Amino acid sequence: MAELSVRSVLVTGANRGLGLGLVQHFLRMPKPPQWIFAGCRDPKGQRAQELQNLASKHPNIIIIPLEVADPSSIKAAATKVGEHLGGSGLNLLINNAGIARPKSIDTETLETMNEVYTTNTVGPLLMGQAFLPLLKKAAQGCPGSGLSCSKAAIINMSSYAGSIEDMYVWEYGQVVSYRCSKAALNMLSKCQSLAYKEHGILCVVLHPGWVQTDMGGAGSFKPPLTVDDSVQGMLKVLSSISEKETGTFLDWEGKVIPW
Repeated sequence: MAELSVRSVLVTGANRGLGLGLVQHFLRMPKPPQWIFAGCRDPKGQRAQELQNLASKHPNIIIIPLEVADPSSIKAAATKVGEHLGGSGLNLLINNAGIARPKSIDTETLETMNEVYTTNTVGPLLMGQAFLPLLKKAAQGCPGSGLSCSKAAIINMSSYAGSIEDMYVWEYGQVVSYRCSKAALNMLSKCQSLAYKEHGILCVVLHPGWVQTDMGGAGSFKPPLTVDDSVQGMLKVLSSISEKETGTFLDWEGKVIPW
């Protein structure tokens, strides 16, 4: 299996859960990235303490203030990342930040739909737009015509809950706004894969599994997967995918999920 080898990676929502797990696992790689950009809403806040501790020990972690529901915050983050990278590009953009509101079809509101959709769907769209120049630069700096995560890629963290064909764990929670936002994210990812292929950028949607995080474990049922298991699996998948997989919906073990 090819080893994932990236010079630079940006993870959104990096202060906890899967985002923090990804940062930790990138650090443990045989050849860690030169730059690990960790985006989070409130870098100085209590919820970012663990990330701050990690960054104080590892100079290759750069914490970036980033609210993916705010276009001006995204633009500022892209500028900051570009300054750190100098003349080189960004290899890997992982749109991990996401929110869920536990509402049923009867209690769903305009406000919740807007809030969840803005973070989970519009955020990754705007991130792709803002970081496209840096991703293109990374792709141009890698020889060869194929696509890979070591070259340039956008990874959108979706969920099996966004599969229309297979209404995953409906009996455990309707979470309508979340499901709709992830189904829309899946379509966005397909659009990105078609639009950005000519620039040498791979785009896939990943379902991390049902993971024991603040968000995944909010209900009464304990999710089956640990953050470590999920992240290890996802990084293995990212190391092996190529242009054949661009525009596909995969889970943390590399299995194709129905749209």
